[in-house]
Amino acid sequence: MSSTPVITIIDDDESVRTATESLIRSLGFSACTFASAEDFLHSPSLGRTDCVITDVQMPGMSGVELQSTLRARGDRTPLIFITAFPEERIRRQVQAAGAFGFLAKPFDGDAMIACLDRALGEGGAASSH
Repeated sequence: MSSTPVITIIDDDESVRTATESLIRSLGFSACTFASAEDFLHSPSLGRTDCVITDVQMPGMSGVELQSTLRARGDRTPLIFITAFPEERIRRQVQAAGAFGFLAKPFDGDAMIACLDRALGEGGAASSH
């Protein structure tokens, strides 16, 4: 059974959510958006998401905390991080936990496509990196 991958976008900035959703839909994927990690964790989308694109810094739960929460639950959904504050320490932390990308805003569409290809190509398998 082949279905269109569902990409979830989590960012407290509505303009970033809208622009990223447009990119995702233009690539032929389904997209759903959330303004916070908490909203996503309490939604039915949690079990139907093939990849999560999340901001690092948000009010409430951060993208890094979201990654930790998902992994603690045994959820191996691939994550791609986007941030206006690309700190090397954070990049290393999320990549050590299996992130498939860490992009500075504004990010290049081709860079996002490369991250999505990696994330969806590995089918959520834990990264050996």
